[in-house]
Amino acid sequence: MTTAAIIVAAGRGQRAGGGTPKQWRTLAGRRVADWTIDQFRGLVDHIVLVLSPQDAPAWEEFGALDMILTAGSTDRAGSVRSGLDALEAFGIEKVLIHDIARPCVSTRVITDTLGALDTHAAAAPGLAVTDALWTGDTDLVTGTQDRTGLYAAQTPQGFRYDAIAAAHAAHPGGSADDVEVARAAGIEVAIVPGDPDNIKITRPEDFDRAERIMGMNMDVRLGNGYDVHRFGDGDHVILCGVKVPHNRGLQGHSDADVGMHAVTDAIYGALAQGDIGQHFPPTDPQWKGAASEIFLRHAVELAGQLGYRISNVDCTLVCEFPKIGPHAHSMRDQMALIMDLRADQISVKATTSERLGFTGRGEGIASLATACLVKS
Repeated sequence: MTTAAIIVAAGRGQRAGGGTPKQWRTLAGRRVADWTIDQFRGLVDHIVLVLSPQDAPAWEEFGALDMILTAGSTDRAGSVRSGLDALEAFGIEKVLIHDIARPCVSTRVITDTLGALDTHAAAAPGLAVTDALWTGDTDLVTGTQDRTGLYAAQTPQGFRYDAIAAAHAAHPGGSADDVEVARAAGIEVAIVPGDPDNIKITRPEDFDRAERIMGMNMDVRLGNGYDVHRFGDGDHVILCGVKVPHNRGLQGHSDADVGMHAVTDAIYGALAQGDIGQHFPPTDPQWKGAASEIFLRHAVELAGQLGYRISNVDCTLVCEFPKIGPHAHSMRDQMALIMDLRADQISVKATTSERLGFTGRGEGIASLATACLVKS
């Protein structure tokens, strides 16, 4: 089934303080929006980001990525309808609707909600209420409330696309969430287990709580890669996917892209999954002269399959020549394209070895790389 996630990010979030809408505020070194969006990458076929017309920088930034952008409304229901309309031509069968202010949503909650749509028209995560409930005014308890059968609602809330689109079109507005819209249309909603860590950032103190959750749950891995190739006959070298004119080429079983090889091994290393030679043996003739992006794409895909996202990569090329500086930006862009990352998540730089060793003698090029992976 074709799937999509609508991430509602048009609100102003005034209760969270800070003078900036909460989705654009920093949380554990990145914006709330960045954390939230990344949780859905690779789990759905399309992501729709519903933005406020006031957030011009976001339109420009996210417009350059593989996402669908649409303008939000003055209320949440209107923003969701805008997101649903943006998906009309994509043949979507399952759609998740999620609040941008829930950056700690887990892969398990997302996949459980999607999975429940195989047998239900709608499904949403909820947490059974376990605390005693009171009624009250400003300072005094005025009574108690039976908690039997009560659940705290979370997002993403999932639906068969046609059903929720029709439900929203018929709803007069004023709903608390999309489950209310669905039930008003007679759609039964299955409850999937929620997650206590899937909090919604609403008040200033919620930022500290979210950072604590991320710190407790974060599995961060570092990997190092190192590669060397000698010079041979040729009129160019390929470094980080870019053809650089030179009076000599690099020798190797594949295209001898020493930079890309080091980055690939760094990713394999962070995953504890060996090295390029184990996945693509040099004794196998099918890899003779192969483009190194094949190896790098495999490492990136493997990381995703094992539940990790690549946070950043740092690659250093060690050589006396050719000069790397004029080509460094192109190398970053090419690596970003292959790895489906932003250019600012990739560093490509160069140094010499002060004419010492084999690189100093101009016999070849070496490369060192570090990759940081974070469990999704």
